[in-house]
Amino acid sequence: MAERNKGVNMIQFSTEYAYLDQELNAYQAQVKKAHQALNKKTGLGKDFLGWLEWPNNYDEAEFSEILKLGEEIYQNANTLVVCGIGGSYLGARAVIEMIQGLYPKRDLEIIYVGNSFSAPYLLQILEYLKSRNVYLNVISKSGTTLETALAFRLLRQFIEEKYGNDAQKRIIVTTDKKRGVLKEIATKEKYRTLTIPDDIGGRFSVNTAVGLLPLAAAKIDIKEFMAGFKNGYLKYNNPNLDENLAYQYAVARRILEKTGKQVELLVTYEPALVMFAEWWKQLFGESEGKKDQGIFPASVNFSTDLHSMGQFIQDGTKLLFETIIQVDNPELDSKVPQLSDDSDNLNYLANKTLDEVNKMAALGTLKAHHEANISCLLINLKDLSPASVGELMYFFFQAIAMSVYLLKLNPFDQPGVEVYKKNMLDLLKE
Repeated sequence: MAERNKGVNMIQFSTEYAYLDQELNAYQAQVKKAHQALNKKTGLGKDFLGWLEWPNNYDEAEFSEILKLGEEIYQNANTLVVCGIGGSYLGARAVIEMIQGLYPKRDLEIIYVGNSFSAPYLLQILEYLKSRNVYLNVISKSGTTLETALAFRLLRQFIEEKYGNDAQKRIIVTTDKKRGVLKEIATKEKYRTLTIPDDIGGRFSVNTAVGLLPLAAAKIDIKEFMAGFKNGYLKYNNPNLDENLAYQYAVARRILEKTGKQVELLVTYEPALVMFAEWWKQLFGESEGKKDQGIFPASVNFSTDLHSMGQFIQDGTKLLFETIIQVDNPELDSKVPQLSDDSDNLNYLANKTLDEVNKMAALGTLKAHHEANISCLLINLKDLSPASVGELMYFFFQAIAMSVYLLKLNPFDQPGVEVYKKNMLDLLKE
């Protein structure tokens, strides 16, 4: 575990601006019961609770293999294509952008496919890849998810034509350990494989091989990332509501829902967190939206979206509450320069940092929304180090599991997703 993380509070949570109509502690008995169901694996979805203890018992031999493969990709390619949809790519992309920003200083480009049926999108990528040195990581537990399977068919053909006998070593498959279409293809073609654990669903899989290989190839310290998850396990797997910030957040959501709040708006102030919000929306939407219940997860990135969505949030229908993520210590910052002629009338900002301006925008917005009776939950993240990001993700894992158990629903299935798949396949086979 990274030494600098010991004893450090990476996350702070506050309901100061939330207008809660009852005390969190009124839920202590329900929280304790749900917590026991999670840890004793007696509740709904009990077969998909592998994520809970994963920070303690992940496969260390495969972890070492992931480190080696990541280094191999970095040294032998300038482009890694990650082929997957939903949890098979969102987590890795979110983490990479959070930690390294949108314009990273590394020699490896990462491109994401298999998440759309768009012909222009896929064909433009294939054309672009003709001049690139490529590795492919295809990620799917079954191999039958059509968006990913179709993209893989085209990419596999492309790599075989481009590299001939060397194609075999350039395709790495992350899939089920024993079964499935993709596993059968990998075995037949002798592709190297990594494992998606049977008891961990896609949206909870970012700290398995699903997310770790792209992260390792991107030169992110995955040991520190896993240490963050271990920190999260130690802090948030605790039935005491006074001490467990993740459970406090889960309960606050249920209390706000009872006041008529139907939409949760995840608010970020860093463009590098836009894909994290997409990951969060899948985690919360697929886990909670069942049997005509649940809070709809949406997101905005301020201050950009204050100039588009800001009017509605401030003065529109009061159907939403905000969960605001603020990064206390950005990796990069700079002071606003002083101009001798003050031609732009901005010298009042001189010697303030850009991050100070961003935080004053956040505080001013928070005050405005609070005065408009918009409930706001606040999450302060110490920084965007791999450990902080890992802990934040485990915080949300634990929070959504508790939040959905309080509704007496199964957080770990997604039956509604299967409906569109069946209809689409029926139409395509006609």
